[in-house]
Amino acid sequence: MNISQAATAAGLTSKTIRFYEQQGVIPPAARSANGYRIYTEQQLDSLRFIKRSRDMGFSLDESRELLQLSLDPSRTSASVKQKAKHQITRIDQQIEALQQMRSLLEAAANRCRGDENAECPILDQLNGVAVDTDSPE
Repeated sequence: MNISQAATAAGLTSKTIRFYEQQGVIPPAARSANGYRIYTEQQLDSLRFIKRSRDMGFSLDESRELLQLSLDPSRTSASVKQKAKHQITRIDQQIEALQQMRSLLEAAANRCRGDENAECPILDQLNGVAVDTDSPE
């Protein structure tokens, strides 16, 4: 299958697939007589694997490592589980950071009158201006 077909089948872009090849995540595709890339089912499986691992927040290097582990019959599930647990911790940290961001933005938005006045606690917050959080609006 050509790169466009592989991209569609894997849910990626052609540019991403070429990047993965350049980075050594997947082996370079064979070339047809006219120079077009030709992808095998095994490469397509690898592309889908990488996409799913990236969708779970793993970095490209981590995704490459996980792909290598998936192809290694001597792997241990303990090493894979350790990587998953580490990723869960990072996701939890990201969730906490996002919740803090949301809380700050929500507080500023609640203080904003949203009228025709130029005064805006949201912009004040972004400018680092101390805002009276006790004044009801």
